[in-house]
Amino acid sequence: MHTTDRLSLNVNFIARFSAFLFFILIVGVSSLRAQEISEDAEVIAQGEQLFKANCTACHRINERLIGPALRDVHTRREIDWILNFVKNPQKMINSGDEIANALFEEYQVVMTAFPFSDDQILSVVSYIKAESDKPIEVAVATTTAGDGTVVEHGMPQTYINVIMVGLIVVLVILLIVLFLIINVLARFLKEKELDEDEREVVEQRLNLKALVRSNAFLGFAAFFFTAVVLKTVIDGLFTVGVQTGYAPTQPIAFSHQIHAGQYQIDCNYCHTGVRKSKSANIPSVNICMNCHSAIKNIPWTTNPSPEIAKIYQAVETNTPIEWVRVHNLPDLAYFNHSQHVEVGGIECQTCHGPVEEMDVISQYANLTMGWCINCHRETNLNTRGNAYYDKLVQLHSEVSKEPMKVEDNGGLECARCHY
Repeated sequence: MHTTDRLSLNVNFIARFSAFLFFILIVGVSSLRAQEISEDAEVIAQGEQLFKANCTACHRINERLIGPALRDVHTRREIDWILNFVKNPQKMINSGDEIANALFEEYQVVMTAFPFSDDQILSVVSYIKAESDKPIEVAVATTTAGDGTVVEHGMPQTYINVIMVGLIVVLVILLIVLFLIINVLARFLKEKELDEDEREVVEQRLNLKALVRSNAFLGFAAFFFTAVVLKTVIDGLFTVGVQTGYAPTQPIAFSHQIHAGQYQIDCNYCHTGVRKSKSANIPSVNICMNCHSAIKNIPWTTNPSPEIAKIYQAVETNTPIEWVRVHNLPDLAYFNHSQHVEVGGIECQTCHGPVEEMDVISQYANLTMGWCINCHRETNLNTRGNAYYDKLVQLHSEVSKEPMKVEDNGGLECARCHY
């Protein structure tokens, strides 16, 4: 064999062996990355919180929304690619990355860059993996009428009304039967030999005129009338400043049922200050356009409704949307959203009700002082993972076996809300 042939064989062998080592290295790195996808419940819970607060506006696990479905994304994309794309998707597109550019061509929108750490992104991927391992639940199709209205599944109000009418009819029949029984018994007793007292009882008749003129009836009627008037006046005084059920007409017919219910957009995505400031913030039009600038190109939005057109008009004319405030507290009361939501872990629905079911937002709770105090008396203090409360919890456990309530930490002090 010639020296040249031997050299070629050696070069081919070295090249194949190097490719094999490179493949083993890639598999090893991928395996190490795969191990970083945790199955720890706390990591998955953290990922779920981040996913619902930041991703649900555009993504679902098992269905396409503004962005692609994320089921099994950990097997379809390299972990390094996911980390880089989440942190700076525009940079990935500009670099010529084929997958990033293919996603942009398909969805015609650039994903928002998130300044998350690697651990935070991996916790989200861990949550997606945990959800992907679950079987896909087949959703029950909603029934719609010919005019497009959704048919409610459950007992309609008409059936309830029929049942009430039926109960009233049964009650009337029972009264008639009782009256007939009394007449039959009276006739039977009249045929018997009775003394004068017994016969007077059997033959007595109700004298409505004498009853109405009696002092007892007049006294009862006066007492009842006075009680009703006083109760009405007191109830009216207690409702001063209370606007439960208040649902003003808004400049745009925004539906929480569609956004928070159907599309499961987290409250914090629009109300950006709820976790970090006193006020929850009324979303500006640019927050609306984070989504509507993308879905504007979807076929069914080429002719937007008049309400959605108002959003585009506000952008074009640079005019703020003048939303009408629904929940109002008196100026003498101080309330901090971040203290309740971020520190206390209170869900939005606790005070605002099931907003994900409301087409028109309305005030759910009465938000009175008594309502707040009762909540402070009944709500357990969220002390887990907060070293500030360690000593307080220890002292409380020495005098009570009950968990610490908000009132045990000064939740009923006047200066907490009035200063």
